[in-house]
Amino acid sequence: MGDERPCRAESAGLQLGALPDDLHERLQAAERTGGPPHLLLEAVMSVGRGLELPHVLRRIVEAAVVLVDAEYGALGVIGDGSQLSQFLTVGICDEEAEAIGHLPAGHGILGELIRRPAPLRLTELGEHPSSYGLPPHHPPMHSFLGVPIRVRDKVFGNLYLTEKRGGGEFDAEDELVLSTLAVAAGAAIEHARLYEETRYRQRWLEANGEIVAGLLPGAGRPDVLEMIVDHAVRILSADLGVLALPFDDDNVSVALAVGVDAEAHRGLVLPCYGSFVGAALTNRSPLISLDVERDPRITAGPPRWMGLGPAVAVPMITGDRVRGVLLLARLHGRDPFTEPETAPLLTFAGQGALAMEMADQRQDAEQLALLKDHERIARDLHDLAIQRLFATGMTLQSALRFVDHPEASERLFRAVDDLDETIKIIRSTIFGLRAHHSGRAAQGLRSRTVSAVEQAARLLGFTPSLRMEGLIDTDVPPETADHVLAVLGEALCNMARHAHASAADVSLIVRDRTLMLTAMDNSVGISQGGRRSGLNNLAKRAASLGGEMTVETPAEGGTFLVWRVPLPPE
Repeated sequence: MGDERPCRAESAGLQLGALPDDLHERLQAAERTGGPPHLLLEAVMSVGRGLELPHVLRRIVEAAVVLVDAEYGALGVIGDGSQLSQFLTVGICDEEAEAIGHLPAGHGILGELIRRPAPLRLTELGEHPSSYGLPPHHPPMHSFLGVPIRVRDKVFGNLYLTEKRGGGEFDAEDELVLSTLAVAAGAAIEHARLYEETRYRQRWLEANGEIVAGLLPGAGRPDVLEMIVDHAVRILSADLGVLALPFDDDNVSVALAVGVDAEAHRGLVLPCYGSFVGAALTNRSPLISLDVERDPRITAGPPRWMGLGPAVAVPMITGDRVRGVLLLARLHGRDPFTEPETAPLLTFAGQGALAMEMADQRQDAEQLALLKDHERIARDLHDLAIQRLFATGMTLQSALRFVDHPEASERLFRAVDDLDETIKIIRSTIFGLRAHHSGRAAQGLRSRTVSAVEQAARLLGFTPSLRMEGLIDTDVPPETADHVLAVLGEALCNMARHAHASAADVSLIVRDRTLMLTAMDNSVGISQGGRRSGLNNLAKRAASLGGEMTVETPAEGGTFLVWRVPLPPE
């Protein structure tokens, strides 16, 4: 026991020599004033041992309570807008914290240190002009000592100590000791931040590598979107991940949502002004919210943020184009998103946007190859199939003069008529195939219908089945075709916005000079008293062409829409 003190002093001297000059000087000053140098040194070394930022912050406030012999301690981290984004406490049990309610935001005495970052000692907390008093169920507090924590000359937060044990007050020695600990805390926080930044960058690089690797074997756009959200949720430990895409000039649509209450977000069409993701898209910059449930920027859409707190939304930008917005949220009460966490997120979102662009380019290349096949098939149908059918029809017609039996003649005439109708259908198919290749796709109702269904799949989260019959491209006038596409778009949009459907069937049939468009889904059906302005517009379109529209709710559920109009005679 007799040799323990010299060894300890020698060890302390070695540790002191390894400290930065400013810390070394403060420790020597504390020793000259009669302070506990070894205890302070142990506290300084303790807060520097950890690499995880939450653990470092917890060690700092625990060491501060021991050093100045305080009953209660807290560390407030300053976030955006000079508000406290985190508030770690020591001395208050969980039951007391729950009874007190929400953690302070940075007003009163706590705000005084934010506004004037300098040490503050008070004998009686409630007598200071900035004091707001303590909230209900809060333990009584009288003596107070607060010092700022700086990281590279920027105030990171503040240490707050209250209730000197034994009923006394904090003195100049306590202030010096706590200020010294604050310097060490700033260095420890900086090291922890550098570690976090390095760790998160490594994770983001690995995620980008996996997304690129997924693109090589031919992952489609839906797979890319899912990979982007899954990696972001995993790396940032989020409870909800949402990916929204531009819908038109004024709206965004939620293409993917995973996690807590994902169903409340999936498939929504939200305005750019009045939604959190819309604000990130229009601002073209990341947005952070400490409490997304009460965020003033969210003024539109159904209630869907209950129980969620911290959130971050970043735009996905390639070049001058914003391809989407990635939003992550955590449950209320969890730690807010920090700068080391979110700093690489914008780069990751940009890489995700680039991956989306690559997936679209691959799809375009595949579409081009398909169009070349269409052209080849159209050429073969025209040069081979139609010519043979035409020759067969001519042969049958020439054979009629050798047939005397009336019934046989009638059957031959019918066969010739069937061949003529078949030739018309093939010619219509050839027209549709060549419309893609020649750039006249906008003139073909068949191809425009396929495009409309494909675009709706992004909003619905699934691809509706599509069936088409008849001479769609040749018998449907352009004006009627425009009405058909408008009706189809409204029907599919209703499914995405209101129906919560998981499957849908669409058919477009031209038969007996009548066009019939049907859309059926397995949705919740049409609610009583719900808005029907969109359906009324569809009915008016049908009536303007001399047709009609009906909407039914089958017994097994869902909605069945039939839009039927006559076509002009040949």
